[in-house]
Amino acid sequence: MRNTLIAVAAILSAGALSACSERASDNLANAGNAVGSDIGNGIDHAGSSIDASLDRAGNAIDHAADRLGAATDKAARDAKRETDKARQDAGNAMERAGRDLKNE
Repeated sequence: MRNTLIAVAAILSAGALSACSERASDNLANAGNAVGSDIGNGIDHAGSSIDASLDRAGNAIDHAADRLGAATDKAARDAKRETDKARQDAGNAMERAGRDLKNE
């Protein structure tokens, strides 16, 4: 009888351990799913942050290119104006020199 009680107690203990083991396994699976979900969310957030940063960088480059283009256009207009003025000054100087030679 005593051996039977020990055997029954051992079977009940094994069953309880099995149930605990199953719950532990379920908890472990749930924890794994939560970790996987957190990692996935972190990667999505990082990707969104990278996309937003690249958009801002692209906008800054576009803005700088626009400013550079405007500055280049202004420099070209200024250079043309100065060239025209220098040409006019040279022409006037040549006319004066020609008159001076004629009058001498």
